[in-house]
Amino acid sequence: MIARNPISGVGIGLRAEHYEYVKREKPTTPWFEVLIDNYLGHGGQIQQHLRDFSELYPLTFHGVGMSLGSCDPLNKNYLGLLKKAINTYQPALISDHLCWTGFQNEYVHDLLPMPYTEEAAQHVADRIIQAQDYLNTQILIENVSSYMQYRTSEMSEAEFVAYVCELADCHLLLDINNIYVSAFNHQFDAKEYLALMPENRIKEMHLAGYEEQGDYLLDTHGQTIHAPVWELYHEAIKRFGARPTLIEWDNDIPEFQVLQQEANKAEQILDRAQTHAA
Repeated sequence: MIARNPISGVGIGLRAEHYEYVKREKPTTPWFEVLIDNYLGHGGQIQQHLRDFSELYPLTFHGVGMSLGSCDPLNKNYLGLLKKAINTYQPALISDHLCWTGFQNEYVHDLLPMPYTEEAAQHVADRIIQAQDYLNTQILIENVSSYMQYRTSEMSEAEFVAYVCELADCHLLLDINNIYVSAFNHQFDAKEYLALMPENRIKEMHLAGYEEQGDYLLDTHGQTIHAPVWELYHEAIKRFGARPTLIEWDNDIPEFQVLQQEANKAEQILDRAQTHAA
């Protein structure tokens, strides 16, 4: 499978609101993540933006279109467009979510969790293997935030995530905010979750903001990162060492400098970890 140049440090999710600023100011951000589904199948100006940024910065591709947990056949049209983009722009990492987003060609706008069973693990791992073989590269799967559980589950979410990674021989995008949101919503210990994660498969981490909704948390990616998530991130870096980390912000997008401030906080945590390891 294709090996690509590694990234490091704290990247930022590239959004259309910041295109002109980034092109004009060329901030020192070490890499950017693009929501690749927004670019697939489009020509003209949107492809020109992607081409421009790929020449300025290392990029990672993050998607929501594989629906890896679905029972529908993998969407070969989608994968074909994704493969073409990968070959053209050579992203450092390609990621999608450990979830399902549709059934019988009907799609929803939510990342729906899997039942944590042996059968589901084998099913989704087989589909990840198919996707990796088609794309000729390993992908990262991301743990999602959740608001529901299945009575049929046979293991914890953390056990399921680690098991799928081993079965599929894929990498892991560990979303720290999602762990905290799900831990709060389902009343499990977020640090115990970290303890079960396969260290050698963690190639990236995500940080984002949530909203408090009374008796549950909603993963909105529309606020600064909350203190408990920073604490959990610090614990993850202490446990696993420095990992490329992304600041995600998808709603109520602020000025680029606000995201840069969040990135600076994460960089400080990474720097301390590397200093202690030296």
